[in-house]
Amino acid sequence: MTETMRAAVVTAEGVRVQEMPRPSPGPEEVLVRVRAATLNRADLGVAAGGAHGAMGGPGTILGLDFAGEVEAIGSAVTGVKVGDRVTASGSGGYAEYAVADIGRVQKVPDRNLSWEEAATLPVALATMHDAIVMNGRLAKGESVMILGASSGVGIMGMQIAKFMGASLVVGTSTDHDRRARLKEFGADVAVNTRDADWVDQVLAATGGKGVNLVIDQISAATINAAMRCTAILGRIVNVGRLGGMKGEFDFDTHATRRISYIGVTHRTRSRDEIRAEYAAMRRDLWQAVEEGRFTIPIDRVFPLDLVVEALGHMKANKHFGKIALSV
Repeated sequence: MTETMRAAVVTAEGVRVQEMPRPSPGPEEVLVRVRAATLNRADLGVAAGGAHGAMGGPGTILGLDFAGEVEAIGSAVTGVKVGDRVTASGSGGYAEYAVADIGRVQKVPDRNLSWEEAATLPVALATMHDAIVMNGRLAKGESVMILGASSGVGIMGMQIAKFMGASLVVGTSTDHDRRARLKEFGADVAVNTRDADWVDQVLAATGGKGVNLVIDQISAATINAAMRCTAILGRIVNVGRLGGMKGEFDFDTHATRRISYIGVTHRTRSRDEIRAEYAAMRRDLWQAVEEGRFTIPIDRVFPLDLVVEALGHMKANKHFGKIALSV
């Protein structure tokens, strides 16, 4: 076995595919021979020279979720063996080999999933279960709105909300064609946040009360309107900030509607916190995953050598679902 591998690396000249040392698993880690990886928004920031938690800077291998065969396991690893088909999250997934903490490794369901389909699962499932169930405290019969619902994570969020008992799911997208597809993945109502009356549309769909839970991937651009869409004693979970990191905040609406505004990120979580997050997701969702209840469409698949083009496709924000790399 060679001691190097091909990987998509952040350099001073941009992202390049080059030879890098092949990683070795620690005692509680799994080494995966990666067959596919999927892109996440965080990858764009790292590719541009920014940071995502401990990741970032020259020499960083991109990629947060991936799927492939177990190549080797650490001395303390149980539950998987060499040769198993797995899907995992971690760092360095845009490469021929990547390591993942055992708490973030799942066996690929025993059905006819492609590597690309398997690679869509870890980050989307864990992120949205954590936002909707653990932090959003969704109760059966409540209503949910997903802001930025046509992303891979948003599409998964709508399905999780329905599966966990939401009575009404509202999804938003500013693109007509993508918005038209939201009902395929759990949305009861699809809204364009560029419409002048979009708040009124949401209120009408909820009998004037507003939604109980907002999963917000947009933040600054829509936060004040989102609060007007939120029921009294509702919750807003701040998952993403695609519409801006900073902006005007209507404190009076926040107080008047008595909204709980909750921030989440993986960047400041410990290994044990992330393990607990994945364990909770598996407890509630993994049987349904094995039954094929959740799916994210693959927008396009790029070979690893075209990683720069794949990142450009994500940055253009014209995709529906996930963008994948074949390794």
